[in-house]
Order: sequence, then C-alpha cells, then structure tokens
Amino acid sequence: MRPLLHIPDGFLAPQVALGLWVATAVVIGIALRRIGQRGPAAASQTILMGLSGAFIFAAQMFNFPVAAGTSGHLLGGVLAGFLLGPWAGSVVMATVIGIQALLFQDGGLLALGANIFNMGVIGTLGGTLVARGIAATLGNARRATLIGVGVAAWLSVMAAAGFTTLQLGLSGTTDISIGLPAMLGTHALIGLGEALISVSAISFIAVSAPEIFAKSVPAAPTSPRRRIAAGLLIAGTTVGLASLFASTSPDGLEKVATDLGFINTSQAAPFELFASYSVPGFSGAAGTALAGVIGALVVLLLIVFLNRLASARKSS
Repeated sequence: MRPLLHIPDGFLAPQVALGLWVATAVVIGIALRRIGQRGPAAASQTILMGLSGAFIFAAQMFNFPVAAGTSGHLLGGVLAGFLLGPWAGSVVMATVIGIQALLFQDGGLLALGANIFNMGVIGTLGGTLVARGIAATLGNARRATLIGVGVAAWLSVMAAAGFTTLQLGLSGTTDISIGLPAMLGTHALIGLGEALISVSAISFIAVSAPEIFAKSVPAAPTSPRRRIAAGLLIAGTTVGLASLFASTSPDGLEKVATDLGFINTSQAAPFELFASYSVPGFSGAAGTALAGVIGALVVLLLIVFLNRLASARKSS
C-alpha cells in the first residue's frame, strides 16, 4: 500500500475545515478570473499549465526516503508558481490536489480546502513571491533564479507543515507545542528534496525551453504538439519510475500522526475509485503506473477545461 500524502478527514474539526474551504474557494475564484484575463499568450499558457499539472501529479507519486521509516514527496507549488505565475500555478495545484482526493482518496473531502490552502495557496502564492524576490535581489541571473527557487521551495514545505500543525492544534487533534517541532523537524528534511527537485526542473526547462521564461511570446514557439508529446513522455516516465522505485514508508504527516498517537482519528473516504493509487484488476507496479497515467491525463484535461471556462466567462 502506498503512503497517503495529504490530510485525511478526521484530523481537522469541521469548523476549521469549512473555514479553509471558504478561504480556498475565494482565492481560487480570484485565480480563475485572473487567468481568464490573459492576452495573446492564453493558448500557449493553457498547454503549459496542463503539462505542468500532469508532471506535478506524476512527481508527487514519487516518495523519496528522508529518514528511517519516513518518506517525503514533491509539493510543487513553487515550481508551478515560478513557471506559470502565482495565479495560474494556484489553479494547477488546486486541480492536482483535488483529483488526488476525488479519484484516489488521497486526502479527505472535508479536508480538501485545507490541503489546497496549505500547498496550493500558501506554497504557490507565497513561495513564488519569495522566489522572485530573492532572484531580483541577487540580480536575476540564472544562478540567482535557482537560489531563489531552492530557498522558496524549502520554505514552502516548512510553511505547509507549520500551517497544518496550527490547524491540527485548533482542531484539538494534537498539542501545537508538541506537534510543531515534530512536523518541522521531519519536513525540514523533506524540504531539501523539494528544493533539489524544483531547482533541477527549472534548470532543465531553462536549457531545453528558454522561451517559457520569456516575458513576451516568441515569434516561433515550440510546436504545441511537440510540447504536449514531450510533456506527456516526461510525466509518463515519472509515473513509471514512481511505480517501481517510490518509497513505501509513511509520509511526513502520516509518520508524525503515528508517533503522536492521533493516526486513528483519520476517517475512511465515503467511496473508493482508485484508492491508494491502484486500479481494480491490476496489481503491483502495473496498477500504480496505470493509476498514475489516468490521474495525469485527467489533471491535464481538467486544467484545459478550466482555462476555457475562465476565457468564456471573460468573453461573456
């Protein structure tokens, strides 16, 4: 069984979870309005958003070991925000986290607002501002950009862990004075993996597709079909590697919940589709890989749909 990545139902009090649903809905509503106001680059940006979402979904399936009995995974908020802009990045992250909860029962439905807020709002909006601020302060050279992305990626993991602990404390699930050191200590190591993956991805993109970072649309951009094919190949390869080599040790939150004794407060999902990233009738790595491919494609298609919906609302 694969480790679960996000807050399950039962960890948060209903009033805390519902409050975060409202806050998240407001921010994502603003984000959708902002991406609907884009100009000539809208079509190219839509493709890039879809491929980024597919890759982040695939990369989040890859749990890497960080300590004895603990694993971590990519959040991707800073990567998405720096690559796409903070508003488009937030929409991508909300889509990824939403699909993980709805299709794969990873993260509770009531807790979905909290999961999106912690990783897709705080990590993306705040992380992007930090990354760009550091890069601008250091001169906006490539090295400055990578330093900014790395530092912001690490901080985004720590911020998500801190906000999660605060929400658990407000819910009466754990004592903040006990939970905060445990969560931050575990996620400080996970943040190093986040920084390494984010910096590596930005470095690869800067070399292979420098026009993505251009402030204006290039005169002869890469063919959309070639970009889609390359993006799906990268996402598919990542899914395959995750199904074969990802760690099965508990994720950071799951490990802390077990150590502090509140893991049994988690509630099972009211339904199951592809629970634990598996497909009925398929077992082992094949089932995980197929689930990953399904998830990545659904994320890509949903992001394209949301972009068209946002553009249609602008036109009307």
